[in-house]
Amino acid sequence: MASRKLGTALQAIPRRSLTCTLCQWRRTFAATALRPATTQKPGTGTEMDPRAGIAGTPIEAPRSYGKRTEGTFTPKPLPRPIGMPLPPRVGENTGLDHRTLKQRREDFVDYEKHVARRKELASFADPETRGYSTAQMSRPYFRDWGNLQFHEGKSFLAPPRLFKAEVSLFFPNLYGRTLLKTDKDPRDTTPLLRGKASVVSIFSSQWAEQQANSFISKAANPALHELVAQSSDIAQVVRINYEDNAGKALMIKLFMGSLRRQFAEKDWDKYYLVQRGVTDNIRESIGLLNSKVGYTYIVDQHCRVRWAGSATAHPEERESLVRGLKKVVEEIRKEAALPAAARETLASKRLIEQTKM
Repeated sequence: MASRKLGTALQAIPRRSLTCTLCQWRRTFAATALRPATTQKPGTGTEMDPRAGIAGTPIEAPRSYGKRTEGTFTPKPLPRPIGMPLPPRVGENTGLDHRTLKQRREDFVDYEKHVARRKELASFADPETRGYSTAQMSRPYFRDWGNLQFHEGKSFLAPPRLFKAEVSLFFPNLYGRTLLKTDKDPRDTTPLLRGKASVVSIFSSQWAEQQANSFISKAANPALHELVAQSSDIAQVVRINYEDNAGKALMIKLFMGSLRRQFAEKDWDKYYLVQRGVTDNIRESIGLLNSKVGYTYIVDQHCRVRWAGSATAHPEERESLVRGLKKVVEEIRKEAALPAAARETLASKRLIEQTKM
């Protein structure tokens, strides 16, 4: 009797309405099977529009996503200080997913997060983003290699002088293994950089490493190494080998011994092999726009990016690198000579400036 009444009720519903109701139910169920609505999943680092969250004028340079650069491209000086808006913290950008199983399940079935993700995908209908949204969803593998035709991949020209300390942004925390034999687990870069004047080079291939060496190697820039030797207590050169390919990273680990022979033992803790955590947001923030190119930075004692260079160094860029590092060393010595009360005042001022950011 009940089934007969149910059948009669279903017949009374228009076929189109019944179909729409069932489709709506299926869409609602299927929506929970989408990936979480976070801008990037831990460990992947891929975002739909990295430039959307960057304040200020974007760097004009070829990228692995967006419209392909046609014709000619001439590198220009950086339009603004580059870096992350907030100071780095230990434990950030490890690329590890620390969520519990319960948290993962809650994120998986959170319909509001799926709706937010769908809105994010729909935002590419905006006229400002039209023309490169499809390229962002499917990034050509060889795009970065192709962009090397433009001045060997040089994204921008290094500034002749340091960025002012009060407007400088921050270098992100990265997480990786060093050459130290005692290191069984990866470590963060922030403790190494804090309190020091650092020249930091990031590269991910032998070609990129050669470009970075054009800035920092003893053969190419002896004045830099002379300055570091004179101020070894506060000046240092840090190398970050970023390799997100598991097979290539394994090969690098197997040849750690040969890498150790290339550097003095005191510098083993200043060579990092980083496999995860360099997201598209980080790349866009610090100007790391081509994964096949080497980039070099001056990072001060507060982890602020004060200078940046890309690809193969020009002679004037090497000179500005040495001048910039020398000035940061002087700033550190001058700050250390201040009374404790004055240093506390400076720290409070920096905290206020960071809050405003």
